[in-house]
Amino acid sequence: MDLEAVRTVVAVAEAGQFQKAAADLSITQQAVSKRIAALERALGVRLFTRVPRGVEPTIDGQAFLPHARELLRVAERAVASVRTGRRPLRVDIIASRGAASGLMRGFHHAYPEIDLDVLMLLDIDTAIAAIRSGTVDASFRAVAAPGRPLPEDIESVRVLDEPLQLLTGPGHVLAGARSVTITQLAGHRIWMPGIAPGTEWAAYYDDLVAAFDLTIEATGPNFGSDALLDTIADTPALATFMSEQTRLVWPAGHDLRRIPVTDPTPVYPHSLLWHRDNPHPALATLRTYLANTAAGHGAAGTWVPDWVIPR
Repeated sequence: MDLEAVRTVVAVAEAGQFQKAAADLSITQQAVSKRIAALERALGVRLFTRVPRGVEPTIDGQAFLPHARELLRVAERAVASVRTGRRPLRVDIIASRGAASGLMRGFHHAYPEIDLDVLMLLDIDTAIAAIRSGTVDASFRAVAAPGRPLPEDIESVRVLDEPLQLLTGPGHVLAGARSVTITQLAGHRIWMPGIAPGTEWAAYYDDLVAAFDLTIEATGPNFGSDALLDTIADTPALATFMSEQTRLVWPAGHDLRRIPVTDPTPVYPHSLLWHRDNPHPALATLRTYLANTAAGHGAAGTWVPDWVIPR
């Protein structure tokens, strides 16, 4: 159905005259007549009848008008959903408890007037495909893993280096330490179920193991963070790595310990990715916010794999 003809029907019904409707629509009166006639032929009914002061809807016209108005409202919502600056800014944060989630919560508090859609995409290839298609506007990732260069149309900026901490239960031999050096962790069992092969964090931990002769076990099913915390609390032989800003809640009886790692401190690099031609105005606002508020990167005494883009 021709939406312009539908719009003309509504305009004529509200104006009561073809001439006034034409002026309201900025078209000629002849164009109004042609649109109405074409729609009447398509519907097989008369929509208007002439009266002394102009026109008024017929019975069929009265039945059609509520649906015509709804068609126009639906069309406007459809346009608004994709119109730059009118639709929400869509950002992939990977996980709800991580540093990227905290950064976006801070952005939302700073700019509550900006509509946000927050997504969680597991795989970097999926995230990049979504950025290129416009499904999302930006994604937080560690870039670029070995053999996984970014496409030329994808821009990135490193926004945050997040320190890793050692998480132990109360019975672990290192539980009482105020900090541990990375070399002290050699020979200890570090359990991290759920490291998915081919992901950027799998590449990160592969390099961490190789650089410092660590033992990271990714065995067993991944039942989520609650099950991981239960096991760490009850198993003195196991510890795990946890990013500094990961939000965790555990029962008081677990008595878990978050211990800083030093000399050097392994940090997980978070970069923001976006398409270079993305016109959403809120994307520029987000980038400026991150540049001004994120903790930065490349501090002395920290470690990242050599494949991480430095900027």
